[in-house]
Formats: sequence, C-alpha cells, structure tokens
Amino acid sequence: MGSNQLLGPKKTPKLFVFGDSYADTGNTKSDTEAWAVPYGITFPGKPSGRYCDGLIATDLIAKVLGAESPHLYRTHGKNKTLKKGMNFAFGGSKVVDYSPHSPFPNITAQVNLLVDIVLAGRVQGDITPTDVSLISYAGGDYIYFIDENRPAAGMKALVEEVVDHLHVNMIVLSGLLFKKVAVTSLQPIGCLPTYTSASSFKSCNESQSALVELHNKLLRQVVAKLNEQSRVMKKGQHYFIIDIHHAFMTVLKNKGSKRFKTPMMKSCCEGFCGRSMDGDKLYTLCDDPKSFFFWDEVHPTQEGWKSIYSVLGNPLTESKTKP
Repeated sequence: MGSNQLLGPKKTPKLFVFGDSYADTGNTKSDTEAWAVPYGITFPGKPSGRYCDGLIATDLIAKVLGAESPHLYRTHGKNKTLKKGMNFAFGGSKVVDYSPHSPFPNITAQVNLLVDIVLAGRVQGDITPTDVSLISYAGGDYIYFIDENRPAAGMKALVEEVVDHLHVNMIVLSGLLFKKVAVTSLQPIGCLPTYTSASSFKSCNESQSALVELHNKLLRQVVAKLNEQSRVMKKGQHYFIIDIHHAFMTVLKNKGSKRFKTPMMKSCCEGFCGRSMDGDKLYTLCDDPKSFFFWDEVHPTQEGWKSIYSVLGNPLTESKTKP
C-alpha cells in the first residue's frame, strides 16, 4: 500500500465520526456550555457547539483527508443523507455508561445510529471504499472514574472494558463496508489543565500515566489483530490508530516551538468556562487564545489542535497512523 493509506487515490472521501467533545461540532443541546460565550470566539465568532474557541479535530482531519466537513447528526440524521458523511459525536459521551439517564448517546449508541440509517434503506449516498470512519475517544469514562474517587483497583478492568467496546464498534463499522476504520489513541490525561493545576500547570500528573499507557497498549493490540484477520480473510479492510497521544506529547515537550505561552498546561479560559451566575461570569479569559495550547480545563484551543495535526502530518501518513 502507498505511503498514505487513509487517503483515497481518486474519489474524495466522506468522513463519518463517532466520539465525544474532542470531535463534536455541534450535536449537543443548546443549554451546554459549548453553545455559550466565549466558546467559538475565534471561529466562527460565536458559539457553534464546538468545545473550543474555534475549529477542532473533526474540522482539521476532514481538511487533511480532502473531505467536506461532515453533516451533523442533529441536523441531518433524520434526512438519511450520507452524501457528505456524518458526525455522530456528542460532547460528554463515554463508552461505558454509568448512568442510564445520560443525555448523550454513548459511542456504541452512535455507531448504532448509523447502522439504523443504513438498515432503514433509501439512503442518499452510499458508503464507498474511499470513505473513512473515525472513533475519537478522549477518555470520558476514565475522567469520570477519577473525579468520582472510585477505587483505583477497578481501573484495569474499566480500561479492558472500554477497549473491548471500541473493538466491537470497529468490527461493526467494518460490517457496514467501511474499508478504512480509524481510532484515536488516548491523549495524556494527566497533562490536562484540570489535573496540572496542583503543580501550577508546570508538570503532568503522573498518576494517570499507567491507565493511559494500558489503554493505548491494548488498543494497539486490537488494531493489529483486526488487520491480521483482514489480511488472512482477504477482506481488504484496514484499521488505523491516529496517534493523538504522540502528537500531544510532542507539542508539549517542544513547548509548541515557542508558539504558546508557558506554562503550556494552563488554559485560556479558567474557571467554569461559558457559565455565569446572577450576571457574573464564573470564568476568566485570556487576551489571545492563539497563544494558548489549552482552551479550557480539558480541550485544546484551535491553535492547539492545529499544532497537534501539524505533528500528525498533513496529510496523515502511514508512519503516523500505523497500528
């Protein structure tokens, strides 16, 4: 295969995305913080449902692939049109649900939404060999587990359960005739501002390193297994890891090639970003989001995402997406 396996040689691919706030471009309800000022201050100049000051990972990977930004499930799901792909990601989504009353469909439920659309028939636009399905997972299950102070002894079992669910979802997507199924590695959770505040944002919290390492190790094993099965059975399907973890760490270690203010793990929007009480803002905002890697306590800025994807490569190459 060529040096860039995610890109089709001729036909423009469509992008289908499943995930959480790292991938959501506006599926969540209007009462979530992503629809409140100052979110969207850089692009499009007002809140758009993105958990960022501007463009996020989904926008950038679509650009890299030469695809159009996928339609939102919220606005196009009922139309059964897949002509421009579709983004099923919802901010706040997890893989394993702790609450049956969660307002957000988990990633498995998102994949099943596409299954339902396809099975319903009369779909405008087909899934073609050049199309790409992407599962973008930022560790919501783990962050919930940590913040709830659950017993650390249960973390290994949770990681195994999460990766097993991701494995099943990748199999389901391949069953929908996707020839290219991608999944993101887990970013360094301990480097997020919510966990670096204790060190005045100067160092990552190493207590989360083991779970991130285990998740990514198991994920690599799953992807390698799927690729081997596809090779043996001559299915022609290819599975990829988009190594977000490597990209995050590269940018943080290189201090963003001095494009970002230090400490880099401090966010532009501090406090309860996008929230107010009795007319008073519950957050403070930096003067220039472009000089910050992180937007809020867990999400990169638009400039942060651009720096991540500059490491991943433009276009994404085999060396950066290999299992």
